[in-house]
Amino acid sequence: MDSMTAQLPLPFAPVSNAKHIGAAVDLVEDDGGGQVFLHGMLVYVWDAGEHAMRRFVAVKLWDMKTAKIAEIAAAFGVHEDTVWKWHRTLNSEGFAALSSDKPGPKGGSKLTATVITHIQELKKKTGLSNRRIGTQVGVSEFSVRRALTLTRAAEGAGTPAVAPAAIEPVEPALFAMSVPEELPVLPAPTDRTAERLAASVGSLTEVPPVFAPAARVPLAGMFFALPALETTLLLRCAPKVFTGLSNRVYGLNTLLLEGVLRTLVGEPRAEGATRLNPSAFGRVLGMDRSPEVKTIRRQYQGLVDTGKVPELMSLIAFEQFAADKNAGTTMLGILYVDGHTRAYEGGKKIGRLHSTRLKMPVPATEETWVSAANGDPLFMVMAQPSASLVSELKALVPKLRAMIGDDRRMLVGFDRGGWSPTMFAHLHKAGFDVLTWRKGTTGDVDGTLFHAETYVDEQGTTHTWDRVADTEVDVLLSAKTGDTFSMRQVSQIVPFTTRTGTRQIHILTTLDTQKTMGTAEVVFRMAARWRQENYFRFGRERFALDAHDSHASSDDDATRLVPNPAKAKAKLVQDNARNYRDAVAGTVTAAMLAINTPTPGTQGITITNQMHNDIHAPLHAAETTVAAAEDTYRQLLARVPLGESRPGQQVLDQEMKRFTHIIRMAAFNTAVTLAREIRTNTGFQRADREAHNLVRQILKQPGDIDPTQPGILRITLDPMPTPRETAAVRELCTSLTDTETHYPGTDLILQYAIKDRL
Repeated sequence: MDSMTAQLPLPFAPVSNAKHIGAAVDLVEDDGGGQVFLHGMLVYVWDAGEHAMRRFVAVKLWDMKTAKIAEIAAAFGVHEDTVWKWHRTLNSEGFAALSSDKPGPKGGSKLTATVITHIQELKKKTGLSNRRIGTQVGVSEFSVRRALTLTRAAEGAGTPAVAPAAIEPVEPALFAMSVPEELPVLPAPTDRTAERLAASVGSLTEVPPVFAPAARVPLAGMFFALPALETTLLLRCAPKVFTGLSNRVYGLNTLLLEGVLRTLVGEPRAEGATRLNPSAFGRVLGMDRSPEVKTIRRQYQGLVDTGKVPELMSLIAFEQFAADKNAGTTMLGILYVDGHTRAYEGGKKIGRLHSTRLKMPVPATEETWVSAANGDPLFMVMAQPSASLVSELKALVPKLRAMIGDDRRMLVGFDRGGWSPTMFAHLHKAGFDVLTWRKGTTGDVDGTLFHAETYVDEQGTTHTWDRVADTEVDVLLSAKTGDTFSMRQVSQIVPFTTRTGTRQIHILTTLDTQKTMGTAEVVFRMAARWRQENYFRFGRERFALDAHDSHASSDDDATRLVPNPAKAKAKLVQDNARNYRDAVAGTVTAAMLAINTPTPGTQGITITNQMHNDIHAPLHAAETTVAAAEDTYRQLLARVPLGESRPGQQVLDQEMKRFTHIIRMAAFNTAVTLAREIRTNTGFQRADREAHNLVRQILKQPGDIDPTQPGILRITLDPMPTPRETAAVRELCTSLTDTETHYPGTDLILQYAIKDRL
């Protein structure tokens, strides 16, 4: 039998207006219906209004694997998930289920204009839940939610409110995409090549930020940090300190802004720039892309090499004190000082310090931090190795007085590590009041002096203590002279932490506070010192507070006097010799007592000189050893040059760490300011616990950038995951817009908004 010849498939559809689906399918649709051609041959036809047949065809094209589901969905004008839903419906319920008829009640809507108005007024005036409002009005909870999203009807209107027209459901769409046509979705970044070249050849000092219209920009929520960042004064003070910088693409403001914003979204170290989209981050900075890691490190090092980093930190603190004085507040009238130990785990020979967190001596560097009353860090200084908090406090007095700029008395709070009555008197003479825990064993205060105290803090929260006493005590300054220093003592009765019962704890402050602070406020301010500890913990976990941003080190000062380690060893030998001598003395005494008191009925023993010498020989030897140990201990110097005790010891780079601390302090204060704004100026529920979480969500949220209005940079954020968060951000937008903050380095005023959810 002769073989049959096969006809080759036609390469095109027999109509000109066909949509190509993959390599083999063509779709033709018009007002009369639709047709599908497979390899040029007509395989499916439907008339206008036959929605079930049209959906059936889309499913079958997918079943036959004629094209990808994305291509089929695009040709039929739906989302991929919709084609998948049609496929599931056809297989589970049959062809009839593909009809476009919507299930549900066929009668008239209960949501008339009068009902909608009544629901909206009930929600506004009473704040009842949607379920309770639905019960009162006689509609379902879903109808209440729907009514709250509809525009309020005009009073007296008798026609039912018209709900938005039903649209094809698309699962991934959680909100209404109201992107204006003039804002393209993620266009290509603005070409800044010419400006980069101009900066490289020296004809341009720095590339200024320029913004192009763009929608759905990742990390657009970073713009919300700018009003709060302005309150940190970093961007205001830095140009005053770092002057005469070389030409560069990324200017000083852009560099600092990049560091703060990167830290706020969880990438505090320079290498974290590799984990952020450079184009998206560049749009926020007004550049075509964000700087690379090597650029960040090089420019950071350039600023550190100027030697002006301490000046910048001091200027920021000085401006903060000046702003606080002008505002008439007391946030900087109270300061907290504490040391922070930053452990080192590398191979360099670094001095060892006791770490309270690790509970053992480790190679580390010591930092002394000064914070405001609300816990916001103001500045820090690198402490000398092995320096005590007492010595650091004395060294801080002239610096603090210079920053304050006047004779205002300041309250300085610290923990027991700063206990020194002599230092208390020194601070009091310099115009500082002291606030600390009393150290050592003290007598209890008369129980009849205790009573309840109440204090209302800056946030309006009421704090109550049941048993508090306020007395005056004399603290001994010198045991030799008997001089004392009168202080105010506030005592509390608190339960033991490890067993039943109660005990008294005592807070000491200077007598001057009797005129400015009540008893309850003294207790509150002492407890509020933990805000500084919270910054150390928060910064270590989220802002890489203890990270080593530079691996550089230098030789320690070999002439610096340090405690003599040989002296400590000699002290141990002396103590052991004394303890052994005391033990031998007890043995000798017992032997002599046994000889001198014979058993009743027996004759006493006559003690000869030889017997006496033999019994006391071990004691004489022990006393000789003690005398030699004491003589050795006395001859050793208490302090010796570091080069003799620990030759080759090094210190880690301090200036780079100080500079990164400035950036992280600004980031922390920015986040805290935003969280405080949410708590005070929005109706966000549980803001006292979730404000910081909401801030982190906002900073990473996408949104639109619209610079089309002259002098205005409008940031429209995409809706938050939940309605309550979206409502809170909308209130925050109003508050931030009222600040009329300018984008750094431009004349553009920032305005904020957020899109509506469906």
